[in-house]
Amino acid sequence: MASLLPPTPTATAISTLKHSQMTSPLKLTTPHNATFSPNSNHRLKSNSAKCHALFDEVAKGLVENSVGVDHFQSIQSGIVQFERVTEGLSDMQRWGVLVFGGLTWIYLTARPGVLVGAIDAYLLAPLQLGFDSLAGRRNLKRSDFVIGDKLGEGSFGVVYSGVLVPKNGNGSVDMVQKRGRGKATQVEAKSKDKVILKKVKVGIQGAEEFGDYEEWFNYRLSRAAPETCAEFLGSFVADQTNSQFTKGGKWLVWKFEGDRTLGDYMKDRNFPSNLESVMFGRVLQGVDSSRRNALIIKQIMRQIITSLRKIHDTGIVHRDVKPANLVVTKRGQIKLIDFGAATDLRIGKNYVPNRTLLDPDYCPPELYVLPEETPSPPPEPIAAFLSPILWQLNSPDLFDMYSAGIVLLQMAIPSLRSSAALKNFNLELKNCGYDLKKWREYTRIRPDFQILDSESGRGWDLATKLVSERGSLRRGRLSAAAALRHPYFLLGGDQAAAVLSKLSLSRK
Repeated sequence: MASLLPPTPTATAISTLKHSQMTSPLKLTTPHNATFSPNSNHRLKSNSAKCHALFDEVAKGLVENSVGVDHFQSIQSGIVQFERVTEGLSDMQRWGVLVFGGLTWIYLTARPGVLVGAIDAYLLAPLQLGFDSLAGRRNLKRSDFVIGDKLGEGSFGVVYSGVLVPKNGNGSVDMVQKRGRGKATQVEAKSKDKVILKKVKVGIQGAEEFGDYEEWFNYRLSRAAPETCAEFLGSFVADQTNSQFTKGGKWLVWKFEGDRTLGDYMKDRNFPSNLESVMFGRVLQGVDSSRRNALIIKQIMRQIITSLRKIHDTGIVHRDVKPANLVVTKRGQIKLIDFGAATDLRIGKNYVPNRTLLDPDYCPPELYVLPEETPSPPPEPIAAFLSPILWQLNSPDLFDMYSAGIVLLQMAIPSLRSSAALKNFNLELKNCGYDLKKWREYTRIRPDFQILDSESGRGWDLATKLVSERGSLRRGRLSAAAALRHPYFLLGGDQAAAVLSKLSLSRK
């Protein structure tokens, strides 16, 4: 913000200052010369009042000049209202009210956001429910969709492609008869109503709870950080058993934004160059392959960490960050999926102290997002009020940052991309006390550090500050906000690519 002092004082302020100096000169006294007779005390109060009046006039002139009349009037109005409310209080009491109010504001707006969370829970969530009900999103049913190919399967759910059937009946969906029993659906490539559906498994312990949490977190993030995840359309419960449907089974629905994850791309031998045109919208010209690969990986990491920063600001920790849970859209955006293991530490949602759902290949050495001795969360309003203290003491967001560091290593070091190699890496790293620098000297797999060592080793430095054990007070490791300030991201990958591409084209 620009300085509140203008280059020169206003004429009003100068004349006021001169007039005040001529009519009531102020004399400075030391404690040794001070007297406390009734007359001197009266003179002191008189001079103090004049001094306050003088500086009020000067401040008024300066502020009016610098911040504008409208803004000044709003500030002045706020001051007047404050004076009315605290009319019967002494100056010391007024200062106490100001300090208390300021500290309260800082506490309520500190991460993970007690005030913002309350607004979301008691205002935005009911509004979203009302709007969704009017739009029909909360009234989805099985007959609204045609299920396509199976895309993947996890412990608690199965993911399919699909199409939202137009309500007016004008749309068409091609059905292809499959040999044997049942039908397979061929989804039109040009359809604007393509969706991704997840069937929550029936009869699997914990699956129903997992599905409920995933639905809750998708609605929460659709309000707080919609750009971090795929657009959530809602859910429905199957009303009968038919083909892929099981009566009573829950289905979650997202707008189709991509059917390939970062993990899918990493399985190809030509990764990361297979993402070059997707991430930058062009093939970079005049740039060597190593530099291009480094730019692609940097752009991916920047998007991952930016999304993590946004969800962490809401009090949510994903707890399952890995390539398979990062969808790559056709526009080159990286979006988080699969929030069934996530926890909202603002209100204790999906948090049990001695239980966690995690992938051992990507989880940090502490295993739990909060210390095991942390008690079960109290009722939500109390948990929300105490959450800033819990967050400051434990920094639970750093749980996800370790996983992000493993993703960086996998992208930059080809020999770590297989499941077997990653398990061996974790074993070696554990033997080295989770010190990545020691692991580099110790490992026998001869990894290629070319990409991480480029740009004076900035990528390697970032990796060592993400993949590490927690220090005292559970600190250590960079938070998402601190990681984005790391020299590795000094020039964003997409910006650098655009500059390099323009330079190469201009030379032709």
